[in-house]
Amino acid sequence: MAPLRFSANVSWLFPELPGLPERLQAAGRAGFEAAEVAWPYAEPPQALASAARAAGLKMVLINTPRGDQEKGEMGLGAVPGRQAAFREGLEQAVLYAKALGCPRIHLMAGRVPPGADRAAVKAEMETVFLENLRHAAGVLAQENLVGLLEPINTRITDPQYFLDTPQQAAAILQKVGRPNLQLQMVSGRQVLLQVLSSGLGRLQQTPAGLMFSPQDLFHWQIMDGNLTGNIRKFLPIVGHVQVAQVPDRGEPGSSGELDFAYLFQLLEDEGYQGFVGCEYRPQGDTVEGLSWLRSYWDRRGHPRSSQ
Repeated sequence: MAPLRFSANVSWLFPELPGLPERLQAAGRAGFEAAEVAWPYAEPPQALASAARAAGLKMVLINTPRGDQEKGEMGLGAVPGRQAAFREGLEQAVLYAKALGCPRIHLMAGRVPPGADRAAVKAEMETVFLENLRHAAGVLAQENLVGLLEPINTRITDPQYFLDTPQQAAAILQKVGRPNLQLQMVSGRQVLLQVLSSGLGRLQQTPAGLMFSPQDLFHWQIMDGNLTGNIRKFLPIVGHVQVAQVPDRGEPGSSGELDFAYLFQLLEDEGYQGFVGCEYRPQGDTVEGLSWLRSYWDRRGHPRSSQ
C-alpha cells in the first residue's frame, strides 16, 4: 500500500503570513510536495506560478470565483440568473489553472438565494446547475482539466449552501446525461468516466470532464457520519480528499471526533492515490501544528525522499 500524499491548502494554513507567495514558500519548507488554494485571483497567475515553482510545489486544486462577496455569494454554479457570471468565472479559473499547471478546478455550486426556501427553489437551482455543468465540461475538455464538485455541510459551515451531501452531488451528476460529465478518475492525460446507468456502471474513456469531490471528511462527518461506509462507497469516484478535525476544524492531530490514524489507514487500504488536502484552521503556529504529519512521514516515508 502506497503512503498518502498531502497538499497544503494555503488559504487556510500559515495565516500568520501575509500573502499566498509567502505561504507557498512556507509550505515548501515544511515538507509539502503540493499545494491548493481556494481563490488565487488576488495574485497575478504567472507570479503565483513562479512562487509555487520556487517552493518546489505542484498546484493541485483551485476553486471557481465566489462571485459578488458584498452580496454574500459563495460560488455561482447553481444560482439562478447568474449563468453568465459563472461562465466568466470559469474562464478565469481555467486561465489560472493553465498558468499554475493545476489539473483540477472545484466548480462551486453557490448558496440558496437570501430569503428563499430551499425546498421551493431546489428544482430551479438544480436545473441551472446541470446547465452550467454541461457547459463547464465542454470548456474543461478542451484544456484537459478536471472539474470537481464538493458538498459543503449546512449544519455548521454554510447553512445556505446548495450542495450539501455526497448523495445529492452524485444524483446531480447522474442527471446531467452526458458521458463526459459523469464521475471520473484521471489516468495520465485521459479521464475514465463512470457511466452511472446503475451502480458504478461501466468505464468509458474521454479526454476530460467532471469528477465527483473533493471528499471533505469534515463536511461528511457533520452531515452524515458513517465515514467508513461512505469512504468505501464513494472513494472509487472521488478525485480529491480534504481533512480537518470535527467539530472545531483544527489539525488532524487535535482533539475531536475523528480518528485520523484509522482514517488514513482506511484510505491506504482502499487504494486512494490522490492528494489529501490539509484544509483546516491551525490552532496555533502552523508548523508546530504539523507534528501529526511529521509523525505520519516518519512511519510511512516522506514523498520527497524517494524522488
